[in-house]
Amino acid sequence: MTGRLEGRTIVVTGGASGIGAALAGGFADEGANVVIADLDLAAAEQLAGRIEDSGGSALAVRVDVADRSAVRAGIERAVERFGRLDAYFNNAGMNSPMKFLDVTEANFELVMRVNALGVLIGTQEAAKQFIAQGGGGKVVNTASIAGRQGFSSFAPYSAAKAAVISLTQAGARALAEHGITVNGFAPGVVATPLWTKLDKELEEIGEGQNGFDSMSSSILLGRPADPVDIVPTGVFLASADSDYITGQIIPIEGGMILV
Repeated sequence: MTGRLEGRTIVVTGGASGIGAALAGGFADEGANVVIADLDLAAAEQLAGRIEDSGGSALAVRVDVADRSAVRAGIERAVERFGRLDAYFNNAGMNSPMKFLDVTEANFELVMRVNALGVLIGTQEAAKQFIAQGGGGKVVNTASIAGRQGFSSFAPYSAAKAAVISLTQAGARALAEHGITVNGFAPGVVATPLWTKLDKELEEIGEGQNGFDSMSSSILLGRPADPVDIVPTGVFLASADSDYITGQIIPIEGGMILV
């Protein structure tokens, strides 16, 4: 622990599992007050308890990222507990693969609602808090290599993550005058519960050849990411070290997509 985030309050949506849980733990290790915002309140509370048992500072809140009132309430709880908000990680996301010709309006709308609309709402509500309290702030979005390159079984997800990249750039331009930076990172194949679910669903629709092992085979560094591989970049983007960076997406994918 180096204390690079000492005293900073950071909200992580989708923070109870996968990349979000790794970020929450890493931020706590660096001295942050971590707010774990997740639909699964029980899992968020368990993680918060483990962090606090280890000497860290954490709060669990139930948040549906596509529900503005829930997002606002989560931020209010964070500020009520810790006094201010310093960084907001729009990390929550989901995917439900379908063959391109089978994608339905309902599937498209659900994936876009969580992954894209959720980022817009989170950015707006965090920015309102940053402006109200003064002193700027940081928004960090979880994009994906799928936002740089469309995948046939993940068409709505690819579209949503491309939207995340565009929202990151638009937010950076809109909020710079308030001292607010908006950045993101783009993971590739990460060993998380989401990928376990996706592998099963890809098999069910006859697209198993496009699953975890297949996509991992093109990674130059020879292995898929572990959630802890994302943490150092997350710490950098949450800390003062990234104060002169905005509107950028940092790839963390082991050399899978070279653009």
